[in-house]
Amino acid sequence: MATVKKPAATKAAPVKAAAKPAVKKAAPVKAEAAPKTARKPNAAFMKPLTPSAVLAAVVGAAPLPRTEVTKKVWEYIKKHELQNPENKRNIDADEKLKAVFGGKKQVSMFEMTKLISDHLK
Repeated sequence: MATVKKPAATKAAPVKAAAKPAVKKAAPVKAEAAPKTARKPNAAFMKPLTPSAVLAAVVGAAPLPRTEVTKKVWEYIKKHELQNPENKRNIDADEKLKAVFGGKKQVSMFEMTKLISDHLK
């Protein structure tokens, strides 16, 4: 008895569903914001402070706000090219700044502000 082979059943390609159009969501409605006012600086930063004699050699002896002291120290650093060329976040102190930084040869810019604040009254 010979068996008869049936032809293999072919599978029909799946029917793709019609593409649905993308639904765009409306942007949320924002409540009207109050008109922006100019930002006021913190009074503690604007209070004039007297620099110590060591810091006065760098920024001057006149009382200055903390922000101005920091600006003047940065002016001094840039004028005398005291930023480390490989890592600009570090400051290589000269003799005047070494006295301000407590004898350290090099400090980071973040540590610098802490050390300067010790010289303000």
